Amino acid sequence: MDRSRLKIVIFGAYNAGKSSFIRAIDPDSRHIEVNNGGIPTTVGLDFGRTVINNRKIYLFGTPGQERFEFVRGIISQGMDGAIVVADTTHDLDGLTVQICDALSASGHPYAVFLNKCDHPDSSPGRYQAVTGTVFSPEISAIAGGNTVDALCEFLDIHF
Repeated sequence: MDRSRLKIVIFGAYNAGKSSFIRAIDPDSRHIEVNNGGIPTTVGLDFGRTVINNRKIYLFGTPGQERFEFVRGIISQGMDGAIVVADTTHDLDGLTVQICDALSASGHPYAVFLNKCDHPDSSPGRYQAVTGTVFSPEISAIAGGNTVDALCEFLDIHF
C-alpha cells in the first residue's frame, strides 16, 4: 500500500455530519447535494483533500440514506480506511450498526467519530455498541472542534 496517499471514506446516517466533517478538514471541498425539505443532503458524494505529515489524504463522503447503498459500494472501492460519523444527539440507528459491522468484517481500519458532542442533547454513550475498542473521538464538525486532531490521531494509529 502506498502510504503517501490515502483514500479515507466517510460513512454515516442521514444528517450525522459527514459533509460538515469534510468541510471542517477542507473548506474548499466539493459536494453533490440537493435540498431535502430545507436541509441540504448528499446524493452523490462529498470530496475533500488535505496534507497531513507529508501524506495526501483524500476524503470521500457517502450519502446517508439507505437507498444509496449502491453509491456507498462504488465510493468505497479501493479505500484505505474509513470513518463513521455518528450523531450523538440521536439514538444509535440501524444504518450505523450495519456500516460498522461491514467495516469490522472487511478488515479495513476504521473509527467512529462521535459528532455533535457540543450540543446539549449529546449522549456519546448511546453509541457504545458500535464503538467498543474502535478509536472513537468526540468531535463537533460544524464548529470544527477536534476534527483535524481526531483525523490526525486516526491516521497515526492505523497508518
